[in-house]
Amino acid sequence: MLYWTIDAGGCFARCMLGCLRRRTPFHYAACANGETFVKSVNQYSTRSSFHEEDDKAGRPTTPWVRQVISGVDLMRHPKYNKGLAFSDMERDRLYLRGLLPPAVLSQEVQLERTLLNIRSKDSDLEKSTYLQGLQERNERLFHRVLLENLEELLPVVYNPTVRLACQKYGLMFKSLPRGLFITLEDRGRVFRILKNWPERNVKLLVVSDGERVGDLGDLGVQAVGVPISKISLYTACGGIPPSITMPVMIDVGTDNEELLRSPFYVGVRHRRVRGDPYYELMDEFLTAVKRRFGNTVLVQFEEMAYDNASKLLNMYRTEFPCFNDDMAGVAAAVLAGIMAALPRTGGRLSDHRIIFVGEGAVVACIAELFATAVATQTSQTVLDARRRLWLVDSQGLVTRERGDSSTLESYKLPYCHSGPDCRDLTSAVKLLKPTVLVGLSTHGTPPFPFTPEVLQTMAETCKHPLIFPLSAGMPECTAAEGYSFTEGRALVATEQKVEAATLPNGRTCTPSQCTSTYIFPGVALGALISRCTKLRDEQFIAAADAVSRMVTEEELSRGSIYPALSKIRDVSASVAKAVAQKAYEGGFATALPKPHNLYEAARQNMYHPQYRRYR
Repeated sequence: MLYWTIDAGGCFARCMLGCLRRRTPFHYAACANGETFVKSVNQYSTRSSFHEEDDKAGRPTTPWVRQVISGVDLMRHPKYNKGLAFSDMERDRLYLRGLLPPAVLSQEVQLERTLLNIRSKDSDLEKSTYLQGLQERNERLFHRVLLENLEELLPVVYNPTVRLACQKYGLMFKSLPRGLFITLEDRGRVFRILKNWPERNVKLLVVSDGERVGDLGDLGVQAVGVPISKISLYTACGGIPPSITMPVMIDVGTDNEELLRSPFYVGVRHRRVRGDPYYELMDEFLTAVKRRFGNTVLVQFEEMAYDNASKLLNMYRTEFPCFNDDMAGVAAAVLAGIMAALPRTGGRLSDHRIIFVGEGAVVACIAELFATAVATQTSQTVLDARRRLWLVDSQGLVTRERGDSSTLESYKLPYCHSGPDCRDLTSAVKLLKPTVLVGLSTHGTPPFPFTPEVLQTMAETCKHPLIFPLSAGMPECTAAEGYSFTEGRALVATEQKVEAATLPNGRTCTPSQCTSTYIFPGVALGALISRCTKLRDEQFIAAADAVSRMVTEEELSRGSIYPALSKIRDVSASVAKAVAQKAYEGGFATALPKPHNLYEAARQNMYHPQYRRYR
């Protein structure tokens, strides 16, 4: 098949005349940029042979893509492909007859077959690779499999497997537009690069620079797997259409020596660039995003160093809605668990005393959101609320006697209270008598495990202690230990799903999974249906409250302080309603008039992955 590009100077008629003289069938079409094409369907013409010689000589040719696809092109397009679910009529109309086996299999049968294939794999990494291939072949089937089996597949498409996949990204790379890559060499042309993305109506971006990928540290451009997996969860859990999402990788180098030495590393090969060049690139990128997609596009920063992420949030949170899930999403998830446990623990949110254990600024972000929530619900100020929150790092309890602004990181200072010098967690627990213990180290080994002595001490002063061992690399304790050393009275939430624990008295306790998956899909959905121009802490507090209200009495009686993941779309719709309501109350929602029922508006705007019929 042969194509000629015809300029605007009248050459179209001459080219058409040439086709007529050679008696070559042809037709013409207009492409997106206004040029006219003549397409010859005679594959054996002299001109065709000449083009083959051109290609052998290394001369350029012009690629051309038809806008309405059928036949093999339709089967190869993941957005429209249905596999063997094309009906007989569709196969005739869309030129698929003979290109598929004769059987017609429904999406339900394909889903069952997919699950059998997934469960036959030996490791989660193999399952992840299979699912990536499915997503590249059949987008709707992939999202339906994920949605209907989220509890089983969440650790496969997200943490911890996605981090292992990022380590091997250089070996697994496929030249498909799964993400947008921007480097320092692209300065001055970022806006033009954004226009290369195949979708124009983008409303959600997940942006990473790969500097801090959990406990693995700096993975450079190979961290692109995290934004891609986050996008999958936005669609499966929050119903965000995949066509309006974009994963973005900002490649400014890496300090990972192993990657720099690897011949398979697919990023730029130089040390990570920081300081002014980094922020100049980010400024150009975010300015281009606003120019291209408007001021209601939602930007999520992912797997960035705390200093960079916090600075970017402070600079651009008034330009368009943006947040960092490691900071706001995880904080709201922990807050939701504490709120949901109030019927068991008794009292109010302001009655809790919390110790945060870990290295990294995420613990301070959780503490700050909790303090803001307490100040919102009571007559206390944020300063008053902070007095009940304490930090324990690798050197022990953070107090004024131990250090000041010259020796402590800035994020620790708001929680640097007066108190004795406690060099271990056990002493701090005996002194402060906390009701909640949160362990969250973003890198390395946790500074202090939750030992039997720590857990027993908490149980002596608190009827129902809340235990959150959330460190990714190595949890501070197991769920079984949290129950056994508190006589089964603790409410335990872990980062990964674990099996129920049976106590010596025969009672079964079900630990919860504390994951930001309960938060960020609904936040995005609420931001999109209200078209808000900013995201505030009050919206994440409202999101946490919405999640806590979804926990039933039956779940709470089993020890669960989070709703079942099987109800994730109901949870996301409730979160979206709460987030959108705050946007309308704050006056920064632009989708007017306000929908009469925000919950129904959220449900109606969700993407559903069932197959569609084609004309």
